[in-house]
Amino acid sequence: MTLTPDVLRFLVRRVFNAHPGEIPCGDCYVHVDHFAEMELAGLDAAAALPLVEEHLQTCPGCREEFACLVAVLRDASQAPERAEP
Repeated sequence: MTLTPDVLRFLVRRVFNAHPGEIPCGDCYVHVDHFAEMELAGLDAAAALPLVEEHLQTCPGCREEFACLVAVLRDASQAPERAEP
């Protein structure tokens, strides 16, 4: 990561806006698959996992990974099943 002025501003904002209940990226990563599956099922993932929702709203890296996971899961659910040989 290059520490550009924009990156530094982002990091400073994150530090000053952090609160004790906030989860780090590693904890978010543990739950993001369940969060994505709930979202795709039409369930209220934000209500069930509010700390994951909050982290995804504030962390661009985790939000990007979440978006990719949702896209893969959506594609997998729409792909026709292959017959076993």
